[in-house]
Amino acid sequence: MSGLNESCKKCLTTKELTTLYEIASIISNQYNLETSLEQSMKVLKNTLNLENCVVHVIEEDMLKVFASVELNKIQRSLACYKIGEGVTGMAAQEQEPIVVENVHNDTLFLNKSGKRDVNKQSYVAVPMIVDNTTIGVLGASLTKTTEIGFEDTVRILTIVSSIFAQTIYSFQMNQKEKERLKELKLYYKMEWDSKVHNFGDIIGESPKMQQVFQVIQRIAQSDVTILVRGETGTGKELVAAAIHKRSKRKDEPFIKLNCAAITDTLLESELFGHEKGAFTDAKETRKGRFELADGGTLFLDEIGDISASAQVKLLRVLQEREFERVGGSKTIKVNVRLVAATNRNLEEMVKKGDFREDLYYRLNVIPIDLPPLRQRGDDIKLLVNFFLERAIKNHKKVVKITEEAMNTLCSYPWPGNVRELENTIERIVLMGNEEGISQSDMLLLLPAFHENNVQNTLTATPPSKKTLDDLEREAVIESLQRHNGNQSQAAKELGITLRQIGYKIKKYEL
Repeated sequence: MSGLNESCKKCLTTKELTTLYEIASIISNQYNLETSLEQSMKVLKNTLNLENCVVHVIEEDMLKVFASVELNKIQRSLACYKIGEGVTGMAAQEQEPIVVENVHNDTLFLNKSGKRDVNKQSYVAVPMIVDNTTIGVLGASLTKTTEIGFEDTVRILTIVSSIFAQTIYSFQMNQKEKERLKELKLYYKMEWDSKVHNFGDIIGESPKMQQVFQVIQRIAQSDVTILVRGETGTGKELVAAAIHKRSKRKDEPFIKLNCAAITDTLLESELFGHEKGAFTDAKETRKGRFELADGGTLFLDEIGDISASAQVKLLRVLQEREFERVGGSKTIKVNVRLVAATNRNLEEMVKKGDFREDLYYRLNVIPIDLPPLRQRGDDIKLLVNFFLERAIKNHKKVVKITEEAMNTLCSYPWPGNVRELENTIERIVLMGNEEGISQSDMLLLLPAFHENNVQNTLTATPPSKKTLDDLEREAVIESLQRHNGNQSQAAKELGITLRQIGYKIKKYEL
């Protein structure tokens, strides 16, 4: 008799192991979560005779049926429990398995689904827990034909619930990430759609700008990599936006990143994303700009400022269209059109070894050179009128610019280019009046442009042969002298950013 008992035990142990193996195989090979859970519960029914297996998942503080083998649609909708309600809710609240030995006379068993089963004798509810947090409950009924007792049932269901819990949790995290990515892409698309990105935003009729427009028209429909070059404030982002808007990717995201505004340690994470735990503050997995731009266009401004390690990874993306997140090993493939921009001399950086030569050639497939504002002639007047009209509308204040003041604006070297001009017009509208901005008023608004220089440039035959670069250099020097070398104050006076004045100081070796 004892030999028979040992044989039965071995048989049951084999069945239990077979059950766990089959469930693990189903979970790992099935892509539809609900289907895989239902197939797994069928294994519990067929091998161990556990009936009415149900997986409840917590949604909005309620335990709702996520997967079931024997409940119909109406029964599934009825079988919802509050945390702490009934045997299912109690298991979730206590984070411990709950056993109802006799479902017919125990008030803890509520049977909200209304499903009747005369063979059902007992019920076991086991919580599904991940990181000490209950995400749901796995329940099953024992009948007269069930081959295992309470202890074995609890043990088996505890193991299965652990497998289910991790699978459901991963599914939920994946769904949340998909929603976040969808919302983020929608945000960037809304941000894009809220602006009219076409040649109407790139004001210019000068021959050099017309050449830029022609290049954009020719290459916009292709997926070729583009390198936009020009001084700070010349409108490189607008060019990238115009290319995207006229491309076949126009309905996909247009993602931007200023490489100079991010530290080397964070740049790779911003570009390629990171896995949870990749570094101290990596509390969750995060997608980088390349993944966000998948299917669309990625604009990388100040590409000349990226670190050597980031250059290597960027080169691989351009060559193979694949990468790994920081701290990860999974290869991610993307379909991204890259538009890069820089105000630095990449050729000189290549010679010095500061920029990879192979990356330079990958980026410089189609170069677009943007002229500085001082070389665009009458475009300055067009831009002044454009920004003036917009500022008047925004501030609801009418301000006129006299012809003499306009000549002063056209004669100014504009070290900060279009961005500086836009800020200057904003100042004019805020500080001006309806009577009109005179030349003397303009000199107060452009303190870096000394009055003598203005008078010289306004005359038909300039007394000096200073170039615009000379005037720009003098303007920066005078402003720095007035502010005792304080770059922040000098930049504010000149109407440019701190980074821009740093670039000018380096350019003119001040």
